Amino acid sequence: MALAVAEVERALTANRRCLFLSPHLDDAVLSCGALLTALADRCSVTVVTIFTEASAPPHTRAAASYLRLCNMTSAEDLYVERRREDGQVLAALGVEPVNLGFCDALFRRRTGGPASSLVGRAVPELAHRYPTYRFDIAKGRVSRGDRPLTEQIATRLRHVVSRAAPELVFCPLGVGQHVDHLIVREIATRRLSRVIYYSEFPYVMTSDWETGFRRRRALEPWAFARSLQAKRSLIAAYRTQMRGLFPGGTIPLVPEVYYGEAGNAGRETPGDLVD
Repeated sequence: MALAVAEVERALTANRRCLFLSPHLDDAVLSCGALLTALADRCSVTVVTIFTEASAPPHTRAAASYLRLCNMTSAEDLYVERRREDGQVLAALGVEPVNLGFCDALFRRRTGGPASSLVGRAVPELAHRYPTYRFDIAKGRVSRGDRPLTEQIATRLRHVVSRAAPELVFCPLGVGQHVDHLIVREIATRRLSRVIYYSEFPYVMTSDWETGFRRRRALEPWAFARSLQAKRSLIAAYRTQMRGLFPGGTIPLVPEVYYGEAGNAGRETPGDLVD
């Protein structure tokens, strides 16, 4: 078992400061809800959610379809409700939520060019960084235009990490290839220490397991299968997301899988950002 992952087991019996990086307003609970439930009673836990906002209309067809799936007509109203859902779930767990307020990839707009023109308003796809979900957001190709955004996120995280001083940091593995998840993974991999990667649920049930990244980092798995019934109740509280994530209405009970690398414990002081 990787040393870094073994430290998770020790955290279950000792007061260790843990920080979870959640790309969106449900990812931490979807993927780590069982472990969060077990840790919250005995550890200081912070959940930092990165992409918690939407832009104003006009929206792409993909974004409009997502709004319909959530039974909402306004993206602003949807994200108000999503923040409320997430806040209530995390409060019930007793963990500290931190929302960074960056725009979700589905609503992220370009700057200049077609984004500010009549053409961009008439054809919203031309004005958005990722025009579609299937062929852009979920293809695992982070736009060069998101490089400044990545630096902004890293700067904000530096302050959060400095304050929280975590001994373990959990971040997405990138299962499903969502660009927002890959941005968060890149920042954690390059700039944070004591990193544990979590496999994203429910995408892990239908998508590749990021075998290339796992092989390059020599990551070793660790499964956690306790508190899954409690996790199911937490997920059900995200009512705006249930229809899209679980069309049949049933939330499967799937063990959570975490990955760590044996040499991770030797990188810098726990919680320090690495430049």
